[in-house]
Amino acid sequence: MSNISNQHFGTVAEFDHHRGLGVVESEDIRYVFHCAEIMDETREIAVGASVSFFPVERFGLLEASQIVKL
Repeated sequence: MSNISNQHFGTVAEFDHHRGLGVVESEDIRYVFHCAEIMDETREIAVGASVSFFPVERFGLLEASQIVKL
């Protein structure tokens, strides 16, 4: 796992609550995430929600980590 470590801001572009998987878009880059990364522990988030997150690289994919709803 590679930690990129600078906070980003973006918008939830996709979220499948049955699978718990989603995508955050920020500056034309798409970051996948699992609902466990949503910091308020609800494991739910609306498409279109504004968020802050930390990008990380895991298994060759850019992922959104430590997602906070704004």
